[in-house]
Amino acid sequence: MSAVRLLVLGVIRLRQPTHGYAVRQELLSWHAETWTNVKPGSIYHALKQLTAEDKLRALGTEASDKGPGRTLFELTPDGEQEFLQRLESALSSLDMRELGAGVAFMDALPRARVMELLTDQRRRSAEVRDDLLAMVPGFPARPEAPHFPDLLELWSGVFGEFTHWTEQLVRRLESGEYRMADDDAPSAG
Repeated sequence: MSAVRLLVLGVIRLRQPTHGYAVRQELLSWHAETWTNVKPGSIYHALKQLTAEDKLRALGTEASDKGPGRTLFELTPDGEQEFLQRLESALSSLDMRELGAGVAFMDALPRARVMELLTDQRRRSAEVRDDLLAMVPGFPARPEAPHFPDLLELWSGVFGEFTHWTEQLVRRLESGEYRMADDDAPSAG
């Protein structure tokens, strides 16, 4: 799965109609380049590809006094469907870049669904951690590779923290933190 596609679709969904430069600025404000593989070129490539696939619709060009006009985009029904599918996939992913992109937009889904996806992600992450730890005794220190047990312990620690972090997020969701898609709208005044 491409975290870039999810991020581009998600930002356009939040701000539509909007243009590529605004998507880029939004992701820069999130410092997304530090926790994903998103780069300016990948944003514009995704915009072009998503438009060609009829996931985005170009609405025309917005004039700009700082250079050429900017094409405005909105999601098509197919784009909305892809966004939701990628979001669900990301929230159950063991890839931190994908999971991060999913968490950025998790409020687009009902609370129970997000908790279900994250609970599954946490279970699978714990399994990876346990499997890695179980391998350590099978890799006794050898002269040619004395560091193998350390690598297994490193990765089991990463997945252990990953498991703990997801567990904490699920608890926050259970306690009602964050406004989710199925929450009542805030009252006026």
